[in-house]
Amino acid sequence: MVMNLNFNSLRIRMIENYIAQIYSSDKIQSPVHLSNGQEAISVGVCAALERADLVFGTYRGHALYLAKGGSLKRMMAELYGKRTGCGGGKSGSMHLSAKEMGVMGVSAIVGSTIPHAVGAAYAAKLKKLNQVVVCFFGEGSTNEGVYHESLNFAAMHQVPLLLICENNGLAIFTKERDTNSYQVVEHAGAYGIPAQHCSFGADAEQVSVIAKENIAAIRAGSGPRLIEFKTFRYKQHVGPGDHLYLGEAAKEEYNEWISQDPLMSISGFEDEVLKIELEIQKAVEFAEESDFPSVEDLYTDVY
Repeated sequence: MVMNLNFNSLRIRMIENYIAQIYSSDKIQSPVHLSNGQEAISVGVCAALERADLVFGTYRGHALYLAKGGSLKRMMAELYGKRTGCGGGKSGSMHLSAKEMGVMGVSAIVGSTIPHAVGAAYAAKLKKLNQVVVCFFGEGSTNEGVYHESLNFAAMHQVPLLLICENNGLAIFTKERDTNSYQVVEHAGAYGIPAQHCSFGADAEQVSVIAKENIAAIRAGSGPRLIEFKTFRYKQHVGPGDHLYLGEAAKEEYNEWISQDPLMSISGFEDEVLKIELEIQKAVEFAEESDFPSVEDLYTDVY
């Protein structure tokens, strides 16, 4: 059976649900910012990319890392703080990377990977690589000065960059309306960057359709573009707890998003679900059997 994109999203959700389940055991050696509810955006966009294309993300980056082809075993080992992890056990959940798959890094510092993505896209243009660079960020990043500087540079040099704003409407506890005095799409347009808002961020199939259109245009030389996807995180800002602790208003929004979530109605994939459970089990065994970094490892990869 050919797995559709929403099923690929389900794989990521099952992985993150497992992480949430074992987090209180202290086996995981780093804070985690879970992507539950937002995974469809990474899956849909990455499905439209070539392997050579590059992605940059945020500290809520498990979905992006996995969607672009990062190793689950190496990710799990990294969460466990083991030397077989994708960051040698030093990076933790918030700094995942898999350069062999084009995952150039995610970062704990809000907005910090945006200029990196712009630089990579500028390099791709200068080298005529026919490469598209995608940068994922939350709406909170648009408050950072470097975001505005980066958009200006990207527009000036017409770099092959797709900006993906994952708008979950929250900055930890604070609502977006209390932090932004502008609309993300309209603001990007002020720089001459074609931008659009999409309200279907829960459906990877629909995300992929709109991503393919924009990526094709960028690859053909259109310059940078921006897509703002409406989304919702089921978990609290950091950690395994549910978003519902915010009260009745949050519960209503939570239930509304659940009603639109394709992953709540997927059926007929029982065999594939068993395969995912086995994949998770093997990744956990790999992490648990791996060694922690040695004292000598403290002196490697130091710049």
